[in-house]
Amino acid sequence: MLIDIRTLFVALMINLITMAVALPAVMGRVDAPARRAQAATALQALGWVLILASGLVEKNGWIDRLFASLSMASLGASFAVLGSAFALWCGHKTQMRLTIAIALVMAVGYAIGFSSYAFRVGWANGLLSLQMLIVASIVGRRPLLAVGRWRWLMVLSLLAQVVVTSWRGVLGAFYAEAYPYFLAPHPVNYAAAMVANVTALLTAVGILLAHRDDAARSLERLAMVDGLTGVFNRRAWLVRAEEALAASVRYGQPLAVLMIDLDHFKQINDTRGHAAGDRALQLLARELIGSARAGDVVGRYGGEEFCVLMSHASHDAARAFDRRLRHRLTLASQRELGFEFGYSAGIALRDLQGDTLVAMLRRADAALYRAKDAGRARTLDEVRAELQPA
Repeated sequence: MLIDIRTLFVALMINLITMAVALPAVMGRVDAPARRAQAATALQALGWVLILASGLVEKNGWIDRLFASLSMASLGASFAVLGSAFALWCGHKTQMRLTIAIALVMAVGYAIGFSSYAFRVGWANGLLSLQMLIVASIVGRRPLLAVGRWRWLMVLSLLAQVVVTSWRGVLGAFYAEAYPYFLAPHPVNYAAAMVANVTALLTAVGILLAHRDDAARSLERLAMVDGLTGVFNRRAWLVRAEEALAASVRYGQPLAVLMIDLDHFKQINDTRGHAAGDRALQLLARELIGSARAGDVVGRYGGEEFCVLMSHASHDAARAFDRRLRHRLTLASQRELGFEFGYSAGIALRDLQGDTLVAMLRRADAALYRAKDAGRARTLDEVRAELQPA
């Protein structure tokens, strides 16, 4: 039994409406790319609702023109929004200006040239094909984040749609007698309907897999980052520090560890409240990141204690970092918190004779406690026992 074209397209519309309703329910609270993917699915469903509704009104009347033109705008916008969602999931910047412009031009041109069947079919299908190619190129670009093979699923789906959409555009524009109307029983329409139904399902799968990858990366970040300060937590910092130490040993490069402890933290909590203590920790972490160089690893070691591992760092580089941090912290604490606070620190340099991270931390910690015993607000190092200027 041969299924007619309208039934296939109605099935597509129902599938898209189901996806538009189901995705938000399945995905729950989501971030920007997932919201855009959900919006793209809703726009795609709306576009097909309007296309099929235009076939139920007076042919070539103003309602037909309105519904058909709005359907082109909706379909064009759906590809623009979907492309931006996948760009974000792959770690790229959103790319919507060109595709949104194409969607607007397509809808306006379609409405203006609606009276010419050949023009509107060629125009709409040609620009939709262009949008699909742009989205395929966005998804196919080398991702900046770790993503699964779902992106190739999306690329193949989009390219399949490009083939049948371009085919319809060429037939409508240049061979209208073979393709006289949208629901004509032509092989291209059967191919387009089947491809559209399959790719709608594959798109939903791609969206869910991309969202899963993003959720996995978020969980990984949560496992690595200190929730209050935004720097590496102790476990993650130790892993990164061991990697940096191994590279330092392999290439014979200098390495320094700074152990930093916020001075009089308990007093800040007792006299100004725990919220002020939290803000002080956040400010110190921010200024640590601002003072660090590319390749330095900043982490919260525990409580009010932070560690910085400095790659390619000599004794002088570590001291320069300490001076830079103290200057930034003095200015920022008074301006943002209304009171100044400082820190004590200890510096340890890698011993070229088979040093370990544990040994370096032990030496930096010993230097830190000598600094505290000497009156705080200063940094001591293992190489030179004298105090550095506060």
